[in-house]
Amino acid sequence: MIPLLRFLLLHVVLLWWSGPALRAEPVTPSWPAGAERAESQYAAFPLPPDQYPDRRPGAPVQPLPEKLEARAKTDPFNVAATIIFLCAILHTFAAGLFQSWGHRVEERHHARRKEQGHAPDKRAESGGIVSFKAKLLHICGEVEVIFALWAVPLLLFAWGYHGWKNVELFVSRDSSFTEPLFVVVIMAISASRPVVRFAERCLSLVAQRLGGGPAGWWLSVLTMAPLLGSLITEPAAMTISAMLLARKFYELRPRKAFAYATLGLLFVNISVGGVLTNFAAPPVLMVAAKWGWSSWFMLSTFGWHAVLAIIVCNALYFLTFRGEFKKLRDPRDKIVDGDIARHWHDRDVRVPPWITLTHLVFLAWTVYTAHFPLLFFAGFLAYTGFVTGTKRHQNPLAMRGPLLVGLFLAGLVIHGRCQGWWLEPMISNGPGEWELMLGATILTGFNDNALITFLASQVPGLSDSLKYAVMAGAIAGGGLTVIANAPNPAGQGILKSYFGGSVNPFGLLLAALVPTAIVVCAFMLL
Repeated sequence: MIPLLRFLLLHVVLLWWSGPALRAEPVTPSWPAGAERAESQYAAFPLPPDQYPDRRPGAPVQPLPEKLEARAKTDPFNVAATIIFLCAILHTFAAGLFQSWGHRVEERHHARRKEQGHAPDKRAESGGIVSFKAKLLHICGEVEVIFALWAVPLLLFAWGYHGWKNVELFVSRDSSFTEPLFVVVIMAISASRPVVRFAERCLSLVAQRLGGGPAGWWLSVLTMAPLLGSLITEPAAMTISAMLLARKFYELRPRKAFAYATLGLLFVNISVGGVLTNFAAPPVLMVAAKWGWSSWFMLSTFGWHAVLAIIVCNALYFLTFRGEFKKLRDPRDKIVDGDIARHWHDRDVRVPPWITLTHLVFLAWTVYTAHFPLLFFAGFLAYTGFVTGTKRHQNPLAMRGPLLVGLFLAGLVIHGRCQGWWLEPMISNGPGEWELMLGATILTGFNDNALITFLASQVPGLSDSLKYAVMAGAIAGGGLTVIANAPNPAGQGILKSYFGGSVNPFGLLLAALVPTAIVVCAFMLL
């Protein structure tokens, strides 16, 4: 499996990276770089913001509805792209229904097979006959797959409106899939047994200071791990936090309300905790270079607000649910030594320090080369070889979760680039800091917050105070939904089995509302 995995990943990255360069003729951008655009756009769609009539010099000021109507008429593909995007969002809310439907179809299939005299066999990998319809419904119920599925009709509509050549340029030239690839690699390394064990030992020092037990671990993971995201990036912090919460908290079967409250708090804290530097949080990374924001600027301007917000949110939820901790078992009861085949993931066999150190080096290399896919994928291929050679101290290299999350983010990249026609005027029409921040917070719930800040960076003449408002809103709203922040799908992928196989979007939204409001107040009132 490992050699095949290395072969496939290497060839996928090489083909993606070098494909456009291998074409015989050079490609002329449809919209060359200029004063309004820092980078050239090769595909004819989506129209750059400066190409709409309302952005031309001397254009009259229009109300937002009229502006959106004019932009829709300028390129009707805009409307189709947004309708498809809304369908994808609604599909995420219905993911649980598809899962339930798939289970019912699968049960009926096995019942029919049993009536026909066949031995029951529900394991597809064993060669048993499975229901294609049930498997298709299960796929439609995977939240991580939904946006990629809806990217197919989006590209088909783009083909019909603008031709195949522009679709090809849109995907290969204009859309950057570096972040999805990075998340795949950083998730795989962060979820490794040596890294999780190392993080567990470090956080145990804080957990013991906080009294140990479930409450100590809960506070330790939700406070320290998100702040660690400013150094190792938010996706890595999310992976480590989710893995430790799964072992130290969710395995103890908390009440449903407490489980959702913790998930919402985790998503908000991760979105907030990565802003102490200028390279760890996706929304910050999108604008740091263009706006000249250094790590010191992020620390001094946003950092102390972030730390204060995390502490207040954790304290409030801890006081609210403090009685629930007494109903949980001690997490030490879950650590079992002995049968490695049976307790592979929970075994307490010591990991040699040199193996842990090597994993941390691979992790650091991935973070350092985050903008260069060939470099961090080369490191990942070496990492898979190292894991194979030291497998006695490893857990099996699990790629399903990271690949699903990468697919989710890739689909979001394709959809997100086609939503600028309505997002950009909504951001630029904000009458004040408070209104713009609240608008950015709400919009983040329906779009990746990195897309919100990227579109804000395209608005000419944005003042420093409005830049602050957009960033604060994007950070604050990063926990409202699974699609609000790039690391969220990673956390959901790890923890969804504790929520019946699918996280309820309404439950997550309700759980994240209070900490989101606290973060908004921390950034605007202090």
